[in-house]
Amino acid sequence: MIRMLRHTMAAAATLVTLAGPALAEFRLLMVHQPGCVYCQRWEAEVGDAYHLTDEGRAAPVLRADIRHALPEGVTLARPAVFTPTFVLLEDGQERARIEGYPGEDFFWGLLAKMLEEAGAPQPAPKS
Repeated sequence: MIRMLRHTMAAAATLVTLAGPALAEFRLLMVHQPGCVYCQRWEAEVGDAYHLTDEGRAAPVLRADIRHALPEGVTLARPAVFTPTFVLLEDGQERARIEGYPGEDFFWGLLAKMLEEAGAPQPAPKS
């Protein structure tokens, strides 16, 4: 029984080693505050459908109120001053940011560029 358990544990360790490093976790931190009209505009134009998009699947949104502490495990290069501020996080570390909401058309282009430059998983080309 002990011998079988050792073989099973050795096989599991080998599989973990062969799998390579774990994929990075990307999140889009949205720093907001109550009464922010641009935050409300983002929510109306983008927020409801964000999780359904390729970008939303690559970097799910995480919201944080500018007046409160950051979520545990999040480290920014510098504090957010404006709302909304969108911070691309990789494993909790800031990789890029968008300060303010430039409108839906500009937002998607800026976000796509940030994701690409950070090496986030890209959607498969549609045929």
